[in-house]
Amino acid sequence: MAVADLAAEFFETELLRATVAAQGIFGTFAGPWSAGTGLTYLLRAAHGTPSFAQGGIGAITQAMAAAAQKAGAEVRAGAEVIEISVKSNVAQGVVLSTGEQILARAVISNADPKRTFLKLTDPSLLSPTFTKRLQNYRMNGTVAKVNLALSALPTFNGLNGNAEALARRIHIGPEIDYLERAFDESKYGNFSRAPYLELTIPSLTDPSLAPEGKHVMSIYMQYAPYKLKNGNWEEQRTALGDTVVKTLAQYAPDLPGKILSHQIITPADLEEQYGLTGGHIFHGELALDQIFTMRPMLDWARYRTPIDNLYLCGSGTHPGTGLTGASGANAAREIIKDIKARR
Repeated sequence: MAVADLAAEFFETELLRATVAAQGIFGTFAGPWSAGTGLTYLLRAAHGTPSFAQGGIGAITQAMAAAAQKAGAEVRAGAEVIEISVKSNVAQGVVLSTGEQILARAVISNADPKRTFLKLTDPSLLSPTFTKRLQNYRMNGTVAKVNLALSALPTFNGLNGNAEALARRIHIGPEIDYLERAFDESKYGNFSRAPYLELTIPSLTDPSLAPEGKHVMSIYMQYAPYKLKNGNWEEQRTALGDTVVKTLAQYAPDLPGKILSHQIITPADLEEQYGLTGGHIFHGELALDQIFTMRPMLDWARYRTPIDNLYLCGSGTHPGTGLTGASGANAAREIIKDIKARR
């Protein structure tokens, strides 16, 4: 079922339908009328309402690192892994860019499936069938990110200065057809000129993120296809940022004059700087043939891989819907089972 149909079954107001339907297409190469997006919505909704971490998202990873260290783990930052060592189809450990080899009973990859098997592992160790299926795994991203530093809180139309109303997620996409038209442009290799936006002003709930009186705004922009029909993302970077600001200015006219600085993160940046193959924020499309028992692919959806002692634990595994921790928790249970069974 298309998420547009699902939303129409429960809601009468077009704006509310569009707001609900957007959660079924966020981060995907699909529009609200695309088949299967209703299931994507339900999968994402199962994880509840997103929350803000005090101190920013980095505070979560810092807390996880502290907990791991307390339990006896060694955490090494800035240690780039360039290869997963494999002998007789068993993962032995990893090789760092410095040449150092670290041996381990299990290698657990939070990288996406393609990066894990096609870049960090020698593909010749995999069966041709597995490699071909992995190459066909769809993970070209459609999301760009724009971060703004603001001199003051922008004034949104209709809120009468109610800053509290801006403290949660802000949805820009007034109609189902608006969302569908935004998707249409990406199908032909263009970024949306009237994009669907999801934004937050996290400094409203966490003042530590900005100096007193100032704010930061975090914006997800969709659709921004990884592969552009004309030019490249370095050439289109400024145009994308201008489009986002222009779109927001329709709802907050004084926003452009309050921008102190900006950061534009394209799908190409997500791949090159953050290691997300294809710039896909979910490590692969959340589509009917790439979720549940088929994530990342049929026969290999329980965090194990064709290489013994090598596991996946990132968003390219079930449930694969972002920063929920569910994939890692599920993987940990399976890994513990295997380690205990080998004793």
